[in-house]
Amino acid sequence: MVYCIASRRAVMGLAWAGSLALLGACSEKKPVFNSIDISGGEMGRDFAIKDHNGQLRHLNDFAGKVLVVFFGYTQCPDVCPTTMTELVEVKRLLGKDGERLQPLFITVDPQRDTPELLKAYMANFDPGFLALCPTPEQLADVAASFKVYYKKVGDEKSGSYTMDHSAGSYVFDPKGRVRLFVRYGLGAQPLAADIAQLLG
Repeated sequence: MVYCIASRRAVMGLAWAGSLALLGACSEKKPVFNSIDISGGEMGRDFAIKDHNGQLRHLNDFAGKVLVVFFGYTQCPDVCPTTMTELVEVKRLLGKDGERLQPLFITVDPQRDTPELLKAYMANFDPGFLALCPTPEQLADVAASFKVYYKKVGDEKSGSYTMDHSAGSYVFDPKGRVRLFVRYGLGAQPLAADIAQLLG
């Protein structure tokens, strides 16, 4: 009889310990994002490209911040200004944490987007936003590392052309790891919620 009671207590103890272990495992849930979680992806290798101020930039320059990388060009009629305007709103929604957000605009039109033009373009949105000015060779390399598509459409000789390009953005966490792919048109509030999780 004593043996049965002891055995029953041992079984109950093991069951209780197992329940605690399961509860512990459940409490370590992975974050759920509105954007596409690409954690562990290999896109976005390091680069060495000058920004619109003439300063050479690398990925690790932005450690401690959430970095949002977007490829576009200043004469883009819709996708680019819409994305940049959304990032302005994301920064506002983040409040004081907005200072830890760094949008990085990489031009896919280095032929026309001079550093001066890019500086003025960034200032239209936020003077803290940065643009990179790659050479055509640097652009080909960095676009390939992000798996970004871009192509001139129209008369290149006359300068009357547009650029077809990928419309999504890439988000890196404060440790410099690529974490999210943001579809064009996601909206400022869902993106701000995602970035707040990465900053938290």
